[in-house]
This record gives sequence, C-alpha cells and structure tokens, in this order.
Amino acid sequence: MDVQETSKLLDEELYSRQLYVLGLPAMERIQGAKVLLSGLQGLGAEIAKNLVLMGIGSLTLHDPHPTCWSDLAAQFFLSEQDLGRSRAEASQELLAKLNGAVQVCIHKGDITEDLLLHFQVVVLTALKLEEQLKVGSFCHKHGICFLVADTRGLVGQLFCDFGENFTVQEPTEAEPLTAAIQHISQEPLDIALLQPRVVAQSSQEVHRAHCLHQAFRALHKFQELSGRRPQPWDPVDTEMVVDLARALEPLKGTEGEPLEEQLDEALVRTVALSSAGSLSPMAAMLGAVAAQEVLKAISRKFMPLDQWLYFDALDCLPEDGESFPNPEDYAPRGCRYDGQIAVFGAHFQKRLSHQHYLLVGAGAIGCELLKGFALVGLGTRGSGGVTVADMDHVERSNLSRQFLFRPQDIGRLKAEVAAEAAHRLNSHLLVTPLTYQLDPTTEHIYGDNFFSSVDGVAAALDSFQARRYVAARCTHYLKPLLEAGTKGTWGSACVFVPHLTEGYRAPASAAASEDTSYPICTVRYFPSTAEHTLQWARDEFEGLFRLFAETINRHQQALTPPADLDGPQMLSLLQVVLGVLRERPQTWRDCVVWALGHWQLRFHYGIEQLLRHFPPDKVLEDGTPFWSGPKQCPQPLEFDASQDMHLLFVLAAANLYAQMHGLPGSQDQTALKDLLKLLPLPDPQYLAPIFASDLELTLASAEFGPEQLKKLHEALETWSMGAPLEPLMFEKDNDSNFHVDFVVAAASLRAQNYGIPPANRAKSKQIVGRIIPAIATTTAAVAGLVCLELYKVVGGPRPLTAFRHSYLHLAENYFSRWVPRAPAIQKFHDLKWTCWDRLEVPAGQPKRTLESLLAHLQELHGLRVRMLLHGPALLYSAGWSPEKRAHHLSLRVTDLVQQITGRAPEPGQRVLVLELSFEGEEEDTAFPPLHYEL
Repeated sequence: MDVQETSKLLDEELYSRQLYVLGLPAMERIQGAKVLLSGLQGLGAEIAKNLVLMGIGSLTLHDPHPTCWSDLAAQFFLSEQDLGRSRAEASQELLAKLNGAVQVCIHKGDITEDLLLHFQVVVLTALKLEEQLKVGSFCHKHGICFLVADTRGLVGQLFCDFGENFTVQEPTEAEPLTAAIQHISQEPLDIALLQPRVVAQSSQEVHRAHCLHQAFRALHKFQELSGRRPQPWDPVDTEMVVDLARALEPLKGTEGEPLEEQLDEALVRTVALSSAGSLSPMAAMLGAVAAQEVLKAISRKFMPLDQWLYFDALDCLPEDGESFPNPEDYAPRGCRYDGQIAVFGAHFQKRLSHQHYLLVGAGAIGCELLKGFALVGLGTRGSGGVTVADMDHVERSNLSRQFLFRPQDIGRLKAEVAAEAAHRLNSHLLVTPLTYQLDPTTEHIYGDNFFSSVDGVAAALDSFQARRYVAARCTHYLKPLLEAGTKGTWGSACVFVPHLTEGYRAPASAAASEDTSYPICTVRYFPSTAEHTLQWARDEFEGLFRLFAETINRHQQALTPPADLDGPQMLSLLQVVLGVLRERPQTWRDCVVWALGHWQLRFHYGIEQLLRHFPPDKVLEDGTPFWSGPKQCPQPLEFDASQDMHLLFVLAAANLYAQMHGLPGSQDQTALKDLLKLLPLPDPQYLAPIFASDLELTLASAEFGPEQLKKLHEALETWSMGAPLEPLMFEKDNDSNFHVDFVVAAASLRAQNYGIPPANRAKSKQIVGRIIPAIATTTAAVAGLVCLELYKVVGGPRPLTAFRHSYLHLAENYFSRWVPRAPAIQKFHDLKWTCWDRLEVPAGQPKRTLESLLAHLQELHGLRVRMLLHGPALLYSAGWSPEKRAHHLSLRVTDLVQQITGRAPEPGQRVLVLELSFEGEEEDTAFPPLHYEL
C-alpha cells in the first residue's frame, strides 16, 4: 500500500517497470519537466520518442525544415505523404499519441533567449556549429541543462553540459538506503576542448575519439564553406574534409594545453565518405543515450556524461572494399532508403530487401527491432519478409516502452498489433505475425520447411530458457542469430554466425536465477527471508483461489482432481473446503467470515500449533537448539483490524473468495472494520484438524491417507452442488483486482510471525511477478546495436573481426564492444568439430538398416558407436545382450525410431537428429549430432 498512498498522480500501472529503475522521487521530477528539442530527423525522433514514452511533463519540438526522402531512412514519424511538410508539424500528432499524459508542442519561430528560459533542458540535434555554441553559452550562463547530439553516417557524438553546480542525488541504480548526493561541475560547449571519458578506455581509443572530434569539426567547416554536406562517397569532397581537418587548430587537454597528436587521416577519410548518410540503428543508439542523459538532468538520478561521447560503427563497412567505390551506387534514388543508400549503396539495399528474418518476441526489444527492420527495408521484396512470433497479449504496463502499441491495443495479440504497426511504418514491409511460441511443442510449425525459408533469426526474449531453445534451433539449422536483452539500464546485444563465432551460452548465474526454488518445509514452516514469505504467499493464492476452483469444476464434470497436485496443494484445497464456513458462501459477510478464519488459521492458530510440535526451547540430540541458524522461532499474531496489513489481508482474501464464487465484493474498508467488530474469532476446534494434517503431511513428505482422501471427496461432493467456480489466474499488473494485495499482505504478516523484515509493495510485486526492471532508453539502444550487426550479417561473408558483441550500462556511462570468440574446436581421434558441425548421412537410402548406418560411420570416421539416441529414446547400446542388439540392428532406421518413440516423422520433416557416443570417449565429450536425412 506504500506506493499507492505516496503518489496519487503517477500512473503506476503504466510506468511499473520504469519505476523499478528510476524510483518514485525521480519519476515525480520527470513528470514535471519541460524539454525543448530542436531537430526532428532520425536522431531527434528517437530522443523524442523515448522522452514521451517515459513520461516527461512537456516536450516542445522545433524543426521548420521540410521533410525530404533521406529523412525516411531513420525518422519513423514521417512517411512519403509528409514530403515537403515541416518535420516538427508532421511528427507532432503521432508523437503525442505515444503518451496522452505528455504535452507535445511545436515552436515555429527561431530559438531565442526568451524561449530558452522556459525550459529545464535544451537538446539540439541538427543546428549548425555556430548556433550550438551560441545556445550552449546562454544555457550554461542561466543554469539550463544543455545537450548536443549528432550522427553522420556511421559515427555519432553527444555533448552534455549540466552546469557548474549540478547535484546528483542518486548516482547508482541500486535502491538508496541513505541520501547519496554528489556535486559535479561541467564546462560550456567548447569545440576545441575534448574530454572523452566514457567509451575511451585505452590510449588508442582516446586518440580515436580525438580524431572523430576533429572529423566532426571538419564536416561543420565543410558545410559552412560549401553550404551542403559532402556527397556520398565523393573523392573530391572527401579530400576537402581531410584537408580541413589537417588545418584545424589542435585540441586542448583538461588544463588547456595543446594536445600533440597525429591526425588519423584514414579515419577522417572514412568518416567523410559515408557522412551524408542517415541510419536508423545509429539514431536508435545515440538517441537512447541522449534521452537517458536528459532524464539524468531532470531526475538527478545517475551520473551524467563528462562531457563528450563519441560512438562509431565504421566496422559495418567492408574491410576489403574499394577506397572509392562507384558513387553512382550511393547516389539518391528519390526513395525512403536514400539515407541508408548513401552509406551502403543501392546493391546492398536490394540485398536487404530479399532477406527473410524470424523475429522471436514482440515485447519492448521486439517492437524496437521491428521498427528498425521496417526502416532499413529488411524483407520488402520477393521471398523476403519478417515473421514475428509472440503468443502474449498487450497489457497496459507495456505502453511505456513497447513503441508499437497504443491504449486501444490492450488485450490484443502482440504479434498481430506489432505487425500492423510495422506495416504502417513501411507499407512495403512483408510482415507475418505468428501467435505460437517457439518451443518443443511447436516444432511442427517452426520445422524444417519453415526454417529453410529463413535467412536469420533475431531473438528478443525475456528468459534464458527461451533464449537457449531459440539458439539451439539456430545451431541446428545453421542460421545466424542476433540477440539482445536488458535489465534496467543494463543492456547487451550479441551476434552469432555459423562456423564463425562461438554459439550462444546463457550466463550460468543468470540462468540459475530463473530456476530458483525453495524446499517446501522452509517455505511453509521455517522461512528466513522475505523471498520465502513471498513464495509462501504466492502458493497460498494458487491453492486457495485457482487450484481449488479447478478441482471443484473437474469434480462437477465427474473428473478426478488434477493429477499434478502434490500433497500440500491438496491440503490447501481441504483447508478451504473444511474452513469455518463448511458450505458455499452466499453473501459478502460469508466471505469475510471465511477470510477472518483463514487469517486466524495462518497467522495465529497455525503458529501456536507449530510451537507445540517444536517448542521455543526444543533442543536437538547434539545439544543444538532447534530454533537456531536460519530457523527463526515464530510468534503468533493477534488480529487487529486497525493494523493496515491485518485489514488488507481480510479485505483482499474476502474479495478473492467472492470473485471465485461469483459474488459481489466490496472495497469499503470502513464498513469492513465495522463488520469485523461484530464477528467473533473462529473456534479453534474448526482449525485444529486442518493444521494437524497439514503439518504432519508436509514434514513427513507423505501422501494422503485413506481417511484424508475420504474427507476430501466428501467435502468435494458437498461443494460441487452449485454453479462452476471461477479459477483466478494471478495477474500482477492489475492493482484493482486484489491479487497483489493478497500476496503483499500475506507475505508481510508471515514476515511479522518470524521477525523477518518484509519487502515493500513494489519489491514484493517485482519478486512475485518476476518482473524485470525495464526502461525505453536501454531497449532502444540494444535494438540499434543489433541492427548494426544485421548490416554485417546481410552484407555477405565477413571476417570474425568485423562483428561485435556489446554491453552497456547507461546509469554509469559504461559501454563496451568486443569481437566475439571463434567457436571452440573439439577433437576425438581424427575427428574435429565445433558447435556448428554435424555428421551427415545423405538421403537416397531410405531402407538403410541400423547395422548399415553404424558400419557407414565406422568406415567414414574409424569409430565404433557405443550408444545411439533420438532425443531421450535409446536406439542402440553396445552393452545390450547379443539378441537385443541383433534385433535393433536388423531394423530400418526410420522404423526403429518410430517403434521406440511411438511417433512417425512429422510431414515436411527432412532429417532425424541422432545423438552418438563412441567407444573410448571421455564422459564429458559432446559429439556433433548425426543428421539422418529422410
């Protein structure tokens, strides 16, 4: 209840994932902020999109320039119909629809000093250098936070000046336990002063940043002299930029001293050649970082940049390409891809259009990737296309970071909504939604025929289990995999190319955290952490309000109770049936009586009975106190309706009980208090048998005895006389349905029983709902990084050194890119392989017996097979009896597989995948799979 009572204005359901990153105080400051953004090309659009999604107070747009073809390569608010219109005016309506709580305005005049005084933050993305210096100087003087962001082809720059006395109140992403205030001082924009401290980590990287800085200065000078930008891949313009860079005065260090450095002319030349381009992945990456810096300025959370950031993705260009390829291939075509053609050429654009990619996941990252695919023109012709797979539905909490969804889409399938929205971004995009998740149960859908038409896979998934499965499919079908993930302001983007890079491996610690479980006895009787109490409360919800209803409904249909229920879950059902009511509730009062009885069972009488079995002074045989170490001795609670959590538990439990039985509930806490004053506490005689059987069964890990089963079935018979019950499926994102209220109250009371510090509502919701903190900026950044790697994958054979894995932490200004590792080579005798290799038996011999297959393998590789498996099914073992071996060896391989597994190959299935082990191998040897073609 703490979060709900703190702020009445903040839409916590909408910003729920973001709140876990920024916290309530920062979010409240963000909601009142006023930002001016000048420049609405691709980079400006990305910054604007992120700021509006994250809920700033107001955003004023400034860009009177007309929309042109090259804008459409990165500016997703613009379309062919907007050509000639002011970029700001054309963008306003769609931008405002992202978040109705944000005021989006347009300023049509010049940027004047009077205008600047109305804003806390000013961001420039497309102004000339002279104007940047003028605006920056004024903002510095008047305490207005000031940013400059720019991209030219495959390079980008970002500058931040938050003033001389900027105070950071929360420098890190960790939850602040005490006030964490830090003062910083920043200098005004000085194009000759450079202090790159973010990306640069070595002297070589520092020098590269300095040269990029000089390249931008030279590009500004070229534009000043020529009135235009350099033509794409034009040798004359390029050499003029290099000459201008040579003539610049040297940069100055932090103390104002000239830096004695040699200009990297080759780098400047490469920058100039592609500087006319406008690329959506670069805009996404730089726009995300810039928007995060705006949030830092507003919220005073996280350390801002100090002060320059240079980012380049020149590794996207072919390493062995011509110095000056034919400029005609890079000239404008009068099409939406002109900004991209200026960098990679029309031939590459055609190649992109014929690619067919599978996008797995249409959540936050998936939406950003789909937007990126639409802008770059992936899958727009012929057999090309994008297939987006996701089985989830749009929820309100998605809207603050999942760019393609709007309020009217809530409840619809994500894949379908995302596909429609992406098609609106680019009507040529051939996008197909599939609403089946990728897992072993859908391999008849995503099978051999499907993957044979796919050129690559992009994974935007939120669990490591799902990522491992998709990666395994890519390895099986030898498809490149582009993969990204985020958690708060942390993000990563990776690329895996068959035979070139290592395969995907989930971090061991992260993967293990998904499977966290606790012993039943610990959760039910000996909790020691808030996590234990929350797991207990979540189990209570499932048993009381879902499993019980499902069991009653099955019994009404003459079915047995669910077979997957274990002993404790069956007992939870028995507790409900044999509670203080002994029959179905008919009124709201009945539901309150039941809820009060359950409170007494769980938090008072149940604890008393536990202490009778294990008294506080109980000593083990070795003299150790029973209640010691992690076992904390509990204390029973006395019900008091004046205590918030006591009342909240009864209110939530009674409402959930009413919902399950189709009865009206109540949110009137005053009336509930009055009612509780009239109700006596339940008689312990009704509670004793329930707790005794519960404790005995749980501690002994026994099954139900005949007497318990008899009681259960008698109660089920009584309870089944009526309408079906409504099973309640736990929903973490609806704060009005009492689901989270029940779990929070139950866990808090349990924590009070055992003297455990309880988790607050927000933390409880995060743990129980397994919510991953998320923010739009990190999502956009990793999607941009993925699309940069897409350029390389599509561009044709590239060396390992061209590819990059990336890791970033926006809160701490950390960013790293590195070359992936090559796949590890394994050896056994003369056989060598990597994770991408397989042994192949070609089609053409459908009558091949197992004996001939093993002989073929021995002849080919000189190895004797010890075991052969198809999935978990053992097809052959050298340790079998001679008779059993002879029987299996005589069968055709396909017949043997069908006989052992009971399944025939799926229609369209092209191979059987068999697993091998050979005689003489070590136990940890993982041989390549055998692909037996059908």
